[in-house]
Amino acid sequence: MLSEKQAEEAIVPSLNPSENDGETAAEAEEQNGFSMKHILWHGGSAWDAWFSCASNQVAQVLLTLPYSFSQLGFLSGIIFQVFYGLMGSWTAYLISVLYVEYRSRKEKEGVSFKNHVIQWFEVLDGLLGPIWKAVGLAFNCTFLLFGSVIQLIACASNIYYINDHLDKRTWTYIFGACCATTVFIPSFHNYRIWSFLGLGMTTYTAWYLTIAALVHGQVENVHHSGPKKPVLYFTGATNILYTFGGHAVTVEIMHAMWKPRKFKYIYLYATLYVFTLTIPSATAMYWAFGDQLLNHSNAFSLIPRSGWRDIAVILMLIHQFITFGFACTPLYFVWEKVIGIHETRSICLRALARLPVVIPIWFLAIIFPFFGPINSFVGALLVSFTVYIVPALAHMLTYNKASARQNAAEKPPRFMPSWVAMYVVNSFIVIWVFVVGFLFGGWASVTNLIKQIDQFGLFAKCYQCPPSPHRS
Repeated sequence: MLSEKQAEEAIVPSLNPSENDGETAAEAEEQNGFSMKHILWHGGSAWDAWFSCASNQVAQVLLTLPYSFSQLGFLSGIIFQVFYGLMGSWTAYLISVLYVEYRSRKEKEGVSFKNHVIQWFEVLDGLLGPIWKAVGLAFNCTFLLFGSVIQLIACASNIYYINDHLDKRTWTYIFGACCATTVFIPSFHNYRIWSFLGLGMTTYTAWYLTIAALVHGQVENVHHSGPKKPVLYFTGATNILYTFGGHAVTVEIMHAMWKPRKFKYIYLYATLYVFTLTIPSATAMYWAFGDQLLNHSNAFSLIPRSGWRDIAVILMLIHQFITFGFACTPLYFVWEKVIGIHETRSICLRALARLPVVIPIWFLAIIFPFFGPINSFVGALLVSFTVYIVPALAHMLTYNKASARQNAAEKPPRFMPSWVAMYVVNSFIVIWVFVVGFLFGGWASVTNLIKQIDQFGLFAKCYQCPPSPHRS
């Protein structure tokens, strides 16, 4: 049987492997197949990538989509989900193409990436230069930072519906300590079992919400008045933009694959599955509770407590812990590279070095506990650039010369007739997301966030909490 070090090296082959390299990776997996550690811990197949993408794409946001439907209405809610889901799949494809292009060029120069995880800002640096590296690093790190913050806020919001003896701020302290244990997970290779379980947990929760809403039926005098105001409409739209903008970790997931070229359409397949979770649950919840959702950003808050609901809450808590790790792991990599320990093989040393990354996340979650509205804020100001505008612009600039297009590692997909068509699609994405997502969405989400701050204040002890006999 291969040693642990040899097995780890075997599952990170060159992007352009010899005919036997793929077999080497498969043999390494097969030889370690009888080890539970390698079955659960070492992932790098296309299926692992699919589970990672689907699991990471829909977590706590599943609970805020009914809130978005109350702001948008049935028709706009469904249309925006499909529209942004397909748009997100396209830009994830662009990121995968640029990763392949960058790695192909570097490997032709003899660069080895063994014990080094390629990240999005490095792809931008290699293809477009240091200015683009700075832009990618700033947007990506800030988005992932707030993405981690949102998962922590969601943990406190959810657990409150099982145990309201403690306020949400206290629960944030507790779950911040729990989520800090993700520092011990080395890389996306090691999320194999977690991705699988996470998606199963979200699937249960989504269908629980759907069935519970239908069984509960419509509340008395239910109203479906969305869309009501422009500020609410664009706030809801940017939450959906955020929902399908989970591909900020695309490069890291690809790099964890044995054969990264197989990633191209994986995010699309993941999105199609996610539609089966998000559309039925959000539609059913809005049908049952209508405008009440405008003041309840967490779907759990309107469903009567039962054993089934408690199971859903617990499963979502576990999944949010996993998604926290997904969002934080790229930040851990960046920090490791900054302090110069990224290529060390000591898990304990890396875990200790990663702890400072968790502290600002913990602090921000306590300052801004606005579960729901903060999603739209992050979607408009960060997601819009990080995973929509920047990838589309980077793809256009990378292949703006005829020689670059001729020597491209990946040609346009079969369903796209030419490079011109790709430029048209990318230009549309840049303009649409900038105007609708960033400008209108930014105005609406900032306005809504300011309203929440005025109503509840920063460091809110228990955001949107009903009176509880257990708390003074």
